Amino acid sequence: QVHLAESGGGVVQFGGSLRLSCAASGSTIRNYEMAWFRQAPGKEREFVAASRRTSHTYYSDSVKGRFTISRDNVKNTVYLEMGALKPEDTATYYCSAGQPVLSSIRDPNLYFNWGQGTQVTVSS
Repeated sequence: QVHLAESGGGVVQFGGSLRLSCAASGSTIRNYEMAWFRQAPGKEREFVAASRRTSHTYYSDSVKGRFTISRDNVKNTVYLEMGALKPEDTATYYCSAGQPVLSSIRDPNLYFNWGQGTQVTVSS
C-alpha cells in the first residue's frame, strides 16, 4: 500500500501559479497510475490530471493547457504545476494512486490510495 502526502497549496491571486507535490512512501509510484483530483465545497470530487505508468498524461478540459502533471520515479513524487489560475480552481486538491484502465482513468472510485489534501485558494 502506498501512502501519499500532498503539499504546496496556498492562496494565490488570479493568474498566478502554484506547484503541488505528492510524496509517496511505502511503495513505489512506478506500480501505479497517479492522479490529481479536486473538490470544492458542495461539489463532487473532480478529475484534474493523471500520469500513467507509461508516462502518458491526461487532463480535464478545464485545466488543459494551464496545468502540467509530472512524476519523478526516483524521488517517488508526483507534481502538479498550475498556471493561469482562476477563482474556479479554488478547491482542496487530492493526490491518488490506483490501477484503473485507460477508459476509467477519470473515475475517482478506481483509485484506492488518497492523500489528506491540500487547499488551493485563488483570489480574484
